[in-house]
Amino acid sequence: MPPSDVLVRYGGNLPRYTSYPTAAQFDATVGAAEAEAWLRAVPAGTPISLYLHVPFCDVLCLFCGCNTSVVRDSGLRAAYGLLLIDELQRVAARLGPDRPVRHVQWGGGTPTTLPPATMRAVMETLHRLFRVEAGAEIAIELDPRFLPEDYPPLLGELGFNRASLGVQDLDPVVQAASGRVQSLEQTEDCVRRMRSAGISSINVDLIYGLPYQTTDGAGDTALTVADTLRPDRLAVFGYAHVPWKQKRQALLPQGALPPPAERLAQRARIDAALRLAGYRAIGLDHYARPGDALCRAAEAGTLHRNFQGYTVDPAPVLIGIGASAISSFPQGMTQNVPAQAFYARAMETMPDSLPAVRGVCRTADDRLRGEVIERLMCDLKVDPAAVGARHGAPASWYDGAWPALRQAQADGLVVLDGTVIRVTEEGRPFLRNIAAVFDAHHAPAGVKRHAGAL
Repeated sequence: MPPSDVLVRYGGNLPRYTSYPTAAQFDATVGAAEAEAWLRAVPAGTPISLYLHVPFCDVLCLFCGCNTSVVRDSGLRAAYGLLLIDELQRVAARLGPDRPVRHVQWGGGTPTTLPPATMRAVMETLHRLFRVEAGAEIAIELDPRFLPEDYPPLLGELGFNRASLGVQDLDPVVQAASGRVQSLEQTEDCVRRMRSAGISSINVDLIYGLPYQTTDGAGDTALTVADTLRPDRLAVFGYAHVPWKQKRQALLPQGALPPPAERLAQRARIDAALRLAGYRAIGLDHYARPGDALCRAAEAGTLHRNFQGYTVDPAPVLIGIGASAISSFPQGMTQNVPAQAFYARAMETMPDSLPAVRGVCRTADDRLRGEVIERLMCDLKVDPAAVGARHGAPASWYDGAWPALRQAQADGLVVLDGTVIRVTEEGRPFLRNIAAVFDAHHAPAGVKRHAGAL
């Protein structure tokens, strides 16, 4: 366990660096006009990726920081599906015909809250408007507690080949405090049904840092999940406590949240358990079986990071569809109207426009720093001087980072070899801190934009 002074030094609030600049830099000076121009500027034949956001759940988990709400009206859910179809049509009209798609990701919320007929209609529209390539990854997020009986065969029929299931923790006390009571049997049944439907890759999400969670309990959960469910991948997130953004988190028992040292101990125990079970650590918080595409990309240096986390997707354009969805282009990023009701109103009242209302333009400096940060987050190694040279930057472009880098080396988090930075295994939990050294937009101390780094 790192000394207490190291924990203090690397505390604070930091982004997860799923983009650069991060969403904290988005504002209303960038919106529909930029989204329109950037879509039309995508060269013909350039592969794209699609993300479809469904902001509905059957029950809200108190720890969740996602844009979602409980909507039980099936008519409203079906109407939202029609909006997704409408937005897909608007995007396709600006991109042009026969656009290749290599990755499709459904997230939320819980996408399977859409009526089956609605899911089918959206996917059929997507295949009609775009050329989904053979072997494309088509993924969806699931809640094992609320998976309709007819959904797994439907997903198999529609070509889905990867599913991500939330588990978080198996301790009943932790589950009750977190507002997510889910038995191992429910999750086993979900995995079995998805495998039977032909879904070849299963990811499981775990969380540490939840109320009443212990180091032993977190390790036991990881071992049980690895041995019983045998997922192909796992994502292990530190609970992001941002009650100033998500009011539901204020309902958690604040005094039962583990402190940073305990959180790191939980993370270390989970890490040890998964490595013992044969998984390989990927980047900051992912694990995969040897031979998995994520492992192969990590070994080849072709791993990428986007708003869905670590990915093998190399597409330069990611288009978000639905309320709050974010699109990423070489020129910058845009985000749709966040609230579902206002998204619906925008789609209705501006039929010739796109629902993007905020975003950020990327400067040349942003592209340089973004590449350095992504390589650090993916490879745990980067040569900022070499990256800078490719971008035409002077060798002095990151001179201001050296004091923090030398401190990180003194703390055992990195090894500095000339201009090459290598993150140590001890430094892996501190990847966000190391990446922040290159973040020109990082908020000053005391400004709350993100969750704690540890």
